[in-house]
Amino acid sequence: GLGAMGEAGVTKALEILQREFDLTMAFCGRRRVEEVDRDILLVPEDFEGRWKDWGPRKRRS
Repeated sequence: GLGAMGEAGVTKALEILQREFDLTMAFCGRRRVEEVDRDILLVPEDFEGRWKDWGPRKRRS
C-alpha cells in the first residue's frame, strides 16, 4: 500500500479490502454489517479458545 505506491497504493489496498468484504458478506448471505451475527460462525466442536462458548446458537426444535 503506502510503502509501495504512496497514496495511490493506499487507495488500491482499501479498494481491494472493500471488494473482499463485499464478497464475504455475500457468501454469508448478508447485505449489511448489522445483519452479521453469531449464526454465520462455524466453531469446531473441539475448539478450546476463549470464544469456545460464543459460536452459533443451538436451534430450538
